Amino acid sequence: MTTGDLEGTSGWPRAERRPWLVVLFVGLAVMFVNATSGVIEGAGDHWIEPVLWEATSAIIIVGLAPFVGYGMRQWPPRADNMPAFALIHFGLTIPFALAHITFIFVTREAAYWAFGARYGFFDDGVAITLLYEWRKDVLVYAAVAATYWVFRYIAERHQAALSPPTDDRIEVRDGGAVLFLAPADITHVEAAGNYVEFHTAAKTHLVRGTLASWEARLTARGFLRVHRSRLVNRTKIGALRPTPSGDVEISLTDGRTLIGSRRYRALLAGSDPT
Repeated sequence: MTTGDLEGTSGWPRAERRPWLVVLFVGLAVMFVNATSGVIEGAGDHWIEPVLWEATSAIIIVGLAPFVGYGMRQWPPRADNMPAFALIHFGLTIPFALAHITFIFVTREAAYWAFGARYGFFDDGVAITLLYEWRKDVLVYAAVAATYWVFRYIAERHQAALSPPTDDRIEVRDGGAVLFLAPADITHVEAAGNYVEFHTAAKTHLVRGTLASWEARLTARGFLRVHRSRLVNRTKIGALRPTPSGDVEISLTDGRTLIGSRRYRALLAGSDPT
């Protein structure tokens, strides 16, 4: 399996560059439409005002887009964790909005000062202005986040489809090397930020990707999700023991011990070797 759709030759992953370019294009289009509408409708005292308003807003939104993409990589949507996903990203709209508001306030105030004019951004009150801008930024954040998610989803599905169905081995890229791992050699797989760790008895291989995309491929090869950040090879489970907290202690056949979440106890019950 290659990572051509996820990695670019310049070092900037295509899965991150492409959605950013979409945000840039849409941002420029929205800026043009809103600015020209403001000029035609006579918004502000001079034609330069609507252009300044829209340009400063578009610049910071495009600049913040990679950070939204980073947030989506760190906390992607999953069927088993949607409440946490929604709460985390709803919370992230606050620093997003504050960064947006701070930038447009500073740049617009500076521009007005340079022309000997007064902007008066907070004339209606600080709280009202912040609330007004934040509610708009919630929608902007959601649109940017959705753009990154769609591109990542398409890239991961394409990546998974490149694996030959007749070859049971799993092809991974570990650094600059292409490795072929037999499913029987893999004890467990864990999420590690923007990467996934493939654990074998001899070594741990760090591969760029998400656990969700690998789960779709590994389930058919006998792997179970036992935790939101962990898959385990069913054949490597030696014993299961409940913990006082309701989770499950998983003893592997090589002597290592992992923790399984109570959420996945039903799946693990079918793999209990006792």
